[in-house]
Amino acid sequence: MKTGLLACLTTFTGLAATAAFAAPATAHGPFVGPLNTVRTIASTVPANGDVNPYGTVLVQHSDGKLHRGDILVSNFNNSANQQGTGTTLVEVSPRGKVTQFAQIDPAQVPGSCPGGIGLTTALSVLPGGWVVVGSLPTTDGTAATAQAGCLLVLDNHGKVRETIAGHGINGPWDMTAATHGDTTDLFVTNVLNGTVRANGKIVRRGTVLRVTLCTRGENRPPTLMSTTRIGSGFAQRTDPNALVIGPTGVGLGRDDTLYVADTLGNRVTAIRDASTRHDSAGTGRVVTSGGALNGPLGLAIAPGDEILTVNSGDGNLVDTAANGRQLAVRTLDSSGSPAGAGALFGLAVDREHHKVYFVDDATNTLNVLERP
Repeated sequence: MKTGLLACLTTFTGLAATAAFAAPATAHGPFVGPLNTVRTIASTVPANGDVNPYGTVLVQHSDGKLHRGDILVSNFNNSANQQGTGTTLVEVSPRGKVTQFAQIDPAQVPGSCPGGIGLTTALSVLPGGWVVVGSLPTTDGTAATAQAGCLLVLDNHGKVRETIAGHGINGPWDMTAATHGDTTDLFVTNVLNGTVRANGKIVRRGTVLRVTLCTRGENRPPTLMSTTRIGSGFAQRTDPNALVIGPTGVGLGRDDTLYVADTLGNRVTAIRDASTRHDSAGTGRVVTSGGALNGPLGLAIAPGDEILTVNSGDGNLVDTAANGRQLAVRTLDSSGSPAGAGALFGLAVDREHHKVYFVDDATNTLNVLERP
């Protein structure tokens, strides 16, 4: 392990000088411009009845039980609809075949995960098919019992191999990942710093952590190298319906800018030099606020660094340019009152097939926004 760690440290040290980012794609209108059809692919409810799908990630390579082109989804609630108690990950093919990738037994987790298991929107697939998912657990579905949780690392057959706890991880809410050689950076939002004690009042202590892992070796779980707080001061509070509200979706742009959905601030902010900075940028530079945004939650990056966000206050997706101009709006969920409120969380961009996958936790389904 020491040899591998040294190799990872060497790779990481040279990152600032060697990292390259793709040139911007030629713009031909907004990414979602031709996408006008919403189609339900499948239910995300597994055999144990877990509901409230949150995390959504597109599988890029086939490894073990993971199949390229499938979508992995994490469930936040159990069958009794208690938040912060979901233990399952399901894998859905674009044609609607659903398999259970993992059901995590809190008693069998090989490491610390304070509070237990409640799988969040924080979900990524690393090289070799290592799956990392966040846990923000409760004992009874209420914010009063929420605890710090952890990041769970599963192998490509759905077995939990290790946990990452502490080091600033406190209510991991969403996440994106970027791999550079033998290292992977996880960019994780955290929403429990002083939140439960505030009993519903807003506290400005939400953070973004860069969790750097050594990812060498197909049969060895990634090794934690370091954690760095690169964002701080985000507004957060507990909520009787959403459990907790705070900084949610994150996505990394081609120039190493991390975009953050600041839900309570109703804005998207940007943190520069996300992979290399050694200090906090605070809440970052404001990219866009207001307009069609309505409590942005999930966030994903489309070609040309277009920022796709989904609203908590309605059923809309907003497509925003990196310069802050809101380019397009698409309605993904029009049910409920108010329409679409609280239904949308995770989303994933399929660049190859020009589609956007998203979960709807009002209907417990995986859906796709695509061409007619």
